[in-house]
Amino acid sequence: MTEGFVKKKRDSTRWVRFRILLVATILAICFGIILGRAVQLQVLDRSELSERAAGQYKKAFCNKPRRGTIFDRHYKELAVSIEVSSICAYPKQVSDPDQTAAALAGTLNLRKSVLAQKLSSDRAFVWVKRQADPKDVSAVKKLKLRGIGFVRESRRFYPLKTVAGQVIGICGTDGKGLEGLEYYYDSSLSGRESNWTIFRDALGRSFTVEAATGKRKDGHNLILTIDKNIQYIAEQALARGVEAFSAKSGVAVVMVPRTGAILAMAHVPQFNPNAFEKYEPWLWRNRAITDTFEPGSTFKVFLAAAALESGLCTPYTRIYCEKGNYRVGKLVVHDIHPRGTLSLQDILKYSSNIGAAKIGERIGSAYFYRKLREFGFGEKTGIDCPGESAGNLLPFKRWSHMDALAICFGQGVSVSALQIATALSAIANDGVLMKPYLVQAMTDRSGRIIKNFRPSRVRRVISSTTARLLTRMLERVVAKGGTGVKAALSGYRVAGKTGTAQKADPEGKGYAKDRHTASFIGFVPAGKPEVVVVVVIDEPEKDRYGGVVAAPVFRQIARETLQYLKIPPELRVPEGKYSASLGPPEPESGG
Repeated sequence: MTEGFVKKKRDSTRWVRFRILLVATILAICFGIILGRAVQLQVLDRSELSERAAGQYKKAFCNKPRRGTIFDRHYKELAVSIEVSSICAYPKQVSDPDQTAAALAGTLNLRKSVLAQKLSSDRAFVWVKRQADPKDVSAVKKLKLRGIGFVRESRRFYPLKTVAGQVIGICGTDGKGLEGLEYYYDSSLSGRESNWTIFRDALGRSFTVEAATGKRKDGHNLILTIDKNIQYIAEQALARGVEAFSAKSGVAVVMVPRTGAILAMAHVPQFNPNAFEKYEPWLWRNRAITDTFEPGSTFKVFLAAAALESGLCTPYTRIYCEKGNYRVGKLVVHDIHPRGTLSLQDILKYSSNIGAAKIGERIGSAYFYRKLREFGFGEKTGIDCPGESAGNLLPFKRWSHMDALAICFGQGVSVSALQIATALSAIANDGVLMKPYLVQAMTDRSGRIIKNFRPSRVRRVISSTTARLLTRMLERVVAKGGTGVKAALSGYRVAGKTGTAQKADPEGKGYAKDRHTASFIGFVPAGKPEVVVVVVIDEPEKDRYGGVVAAPVFRQIARETLQYLKIPPELRVPEGKYSASLGPPEPESGG
């Protein structure tokens, strides 16, 4: 009996010990979990939790600056910032997300499923529609939906809609420039914002304000060289030309040769920057500076300039044009109209490819390449606009014999409309190349000028004598019998050149037979040039020649621009009359 009692007591002691051990183990595990959680909260997740806590008792505010206005050269508004309302939502305050989403979707023409997902999220704030139209804002306010609010924001507005759209560019909903001058000068237009922090207690009451970081500074205004009236003239004339010949697209540039100021950069098709998202992105860019093309016969102007400047040719130098077919190895250079012997001035007037090729052979590839580089081909002009292309001009050592001949009449080389306008401006400016520019001044909010952008001389390309002589030669192109007769203006002397170039086959098989670029380049008045006008029309269908397609567009732009600028008509100089200082014509010779 005693032994049984002792055994029973031992078993009871073991059970007590087991329970104590079990409880201790459970407590140790719980303590370990608590300790681990404490380490996680205090060490591992410290930064995240601190941010969450800070978000509950302090709120950051930003005082955004007013974006600068963009004006044309006469201070007419081209881009302004206006106050608009954006529609937002506070999901935690929305009692019925599906019903609210259905109401908003019907009013704002948005997808219900997307709205329902936003309104059911755990976020404290979501956007419903940024920078909404006033009628949409008014309609939503009438619904009196719980959890739906309105925020005042700044929105970019372009009062002239499509006018100069590609030049001015666009801004996104966040107010940042995305294209054109809006992008290039974004830092100057945007200004500087000011930030400060407000601390709140548990009831949401503010009890202190942290000092602001930085002082708010409104963006600067831009004063462009663009003239909205000349821009409109160029756009309307270009649109009519593109439509008349069922072309794919077109660009036109109007430039002041003595300063490099751009008065107009027209594009067709156009786009409205107020609703840029409705257009294809390729329409947004400034194709006058980003896109290149083979210039065709307009390039003969710069061949003639090099030939005259070299001293190896005069306007009367005679070249045999092979009756329209000039064989070079296995290839043949053709002229549209077979001709015998032509002078240099007539090679320009009648646009002979064979004559141009032989002139190129006479002056040599090295010299011709050097003059082309001096005119600015193969490099960027440095204009204040994004995305400029340098074009394509291979070093002359990489030219084959056929390459050297083709470049003389504008094939195998690519340029932008701006490049060729800038190069032609050097001839119109007595041989001096100027840097093109779009912004002439920057002002603060009160209109005080804080920075001027003055004309910048690049270099002298040809002599004054060569420039004047070449101008007279280009006048003959527009005279009776020349390829550019449709560019002639009553009362004004016009100097210009036509261009027709085949486009490369998209499949890489040489040149396409049915795809061309038609162009005309020129300046007026020839005696004292005020404007250079370049017109490039891409893939016209009803005709392909620059003298037929692009020359009438040039004439309309030039005529209306001269009238607008109040440039009086000049006395015409009879055809063939050259300055006595340039010497008499050379006697005719064959070969």
